[in-house]
Formats: sequence, C-alpha cells, structure tokens
Amino acid sequence: MTILTKAEAEPAPQDSQPFLSVRDLYVQFATEDGTVKAVDGLSFDLERGKTLGIVGESGSGKSVTNMAILGLHNPRNTMVKGEILLDGQELTGASERTLEKLRGKKMAMIFQDSLTALSPYYTVGRQIAEPYMKHMGASRKAARARAIEMLDKVGIPQAKIRVDDYPHQFSGGMRQRAMIAMSLVCDPALVIADEPTTALDVTVQAQILDLLKELQRETGTAIILITHDLGVIANTADDVVVMYAGRAVERGTVREILKEPQHPYAWGLLGSIPRLSASVDVPLSPIPGSPPSLLNPPSGCPFHPRCAFTGQVGGDRCSRERPSIPLGERRGSACHLSPDQKQDIFIEQIKPRLR
Repeated sequence: MTILTKAEAEPAPQDSQPFLSVRDLYVQFATEDGTVKAVDGLSFDLERGKTLGIVGESGSGKSVTNMAILGLHNPRNTMVKGEILLDGQELTGASERTLEKLRGKKMAMIFQDSLTALSPYYTVGRQIAEPYMKHMGASRKAARARAIEMLDKVGIPQAKIRVDDYPHQFSGGMRQRAMIAMSLVCDPALVIADEPTTALDVTVQAQILDLLKELQRETGTAIILITHDLGVIANTADDVVVMYAGRAVERGTVREILKEPQHPYAWGLLGSIPRLSASVDVPLSPIPGSPPSLLNPPSGCPFHPRCAFTGQVGGDRCSRERPSIPLGERRGSACHLSPDQKQDIFIEQIKPRLR
C-alpha cells in the first residue's frame, strides 16, 4: 500500500532552531504499589510551523509527556525531571503562575474527549471567550465577537447563533472543532493535539486534520500530534517519535519512519495495519505479548521480551544493556541490531509484508 506522506506532498523545509526542545525528560508517579516510570529519558525537538507526531500503544507515555510540557501534573505525587525549553524559556520547575500565563496564550492543548473537556454548565462561546479575556485583556463584548470569529473559522455553521449553545447541543465533530477554536483563540505558538480524531467517523477525521493543517499554514503554529493511527501520522506529521514504555525507540522524518523503519517495534506497528490490497485470507501480524508494566519495566531494552530478533544480537545484551538514540541525532533507533542487520531484516522479512 502506497502512503503519500505530508513531507512528499510539500517542499522540503529549511533548517531552523527548535522552538520546543525536550531533553532527558523523566516523569514518575508515586503510587501505593510503587513508582510508575511513565516517561524514562525522552528527548526530541520541534520547529516552528512543523508537526511532530508521537505514536505508540496506550500507556507508552505519549499523553504524560505532553502534560509535563504544559505543567499539568500534580506536584504532590509526580516527579518531573529534565529540560523543557519553549522558545528558550525553561518550563521544568517553573512556578504555577508562570505556567498559567503561558497556557492558553503561548501553548494550548486539544484534549482527546471534547465532551468531558468542555464544561456542560457554560455555553461553548463563553468557554472560548474566557481565555481570550484572561490573556488578551479583552472586554466581554470583544471576547464574544472573537469567539464567533473562531467558531466561523473552524467551520461551525451559523456561528452567531451556535455561540450560545451548550456542548451537548453540538455533534462530536462540532465539539472537536469548538475545542480547536478554544485552543487557538489566543494564537498560541504551540498546540498539543491529544488524539483529536478519536471516536469520530472517517469523514469528520479528515475534516479535523485538514482544519489543523490549514490553521497551521495561516499562523505558523507548531503542533504536537499524539496518536496511535499511522495513517493520521502519514498525512499530517513532518517528524515522528515512536514511543514504547516511556522511551523513544525510533525518531526520524515521517518518510523515514513509514518507508524505512529501523526498530522492531516500528516494524510491528506497520505490520499490524490492514491492507486493502491484501487477501482476506491473509491474517494480520500483531505484535506478540503485552506492553510491560511501568512499575517494574524490563531491564535492558524494554521491547526485548516481545522482540523476535534478540537472537541475532547474541548473548544477553538485549536484556542487559539499554539501547538509546544518541543525543542530537534527528534520525536513529534504540536497538542493538547493527545497521546492516536492520537493513537486511527489513528488506527480506518486513518490507514484503508491507506492500
């Protein structure tokens, strides 16, 4: 199956300094059962006007990472360590007052479930207008006009009337559009979209993703897109981080990840996608086993209990040594297989299954 990526459809971008830089990020939760290592040494960069896709199974640390960027974790039971630089400003350890000034104005989040993210007690228009009044110092009248403008911009019909509706009066797709309007009302430089198309039908998914791309072209917003859907990644992202057990196991451009993946986990994700060209008699190739417990993650490579290629590494290296992507490298995978082994396995065993 041929997938035309965003990178192939658009001209190659020029190099620029990262707008968001995350270095050696650790997020741990104290629980009655022990310490959950939700994010375990994650690093990545994001440039202005670009989209970074973060992909992985549920529980891999995707949403936890982005809540750490926004400073939304409860400090009483959460340890956040590492460096998070947003346009040169350190966010790790920043005061709640500082983060409140940034949230909504310079960085915003589109949550996964719009029905629970939106308050049922206030109109949609009021919820969009509130951050505009808070951060921009606008009057109630000006904020209402801005809310109508944003609803119209994201494609809500009869915005002047619907601005006074409550969330339950909107369809799922319209609520998601309202969430996008709320996140963009103050023109933030960074938007984090946490699986924004979950539970929406395919047509509405495409509309939401097209809307995000259009707004990005207009405003130059940097976007982090959290998803488990590689089709969404293919059509939306510029760069991709593949996460597993709180770590980045592969990093690269969207074309590199989808066309020439290097990590066995990425091979498994791609191999699990149904193909329209495949015979109905050909079974899918799911990744065996289950994701590890983050209370007690495996030693060495966290993927080794589920990996079919540990024997080609030799000895107990996979269970003993933790592989990592060298800091500063935009392309790489955290795997002990040699580059030649990765290429041979991919060409001979993996690539034929992806056609």
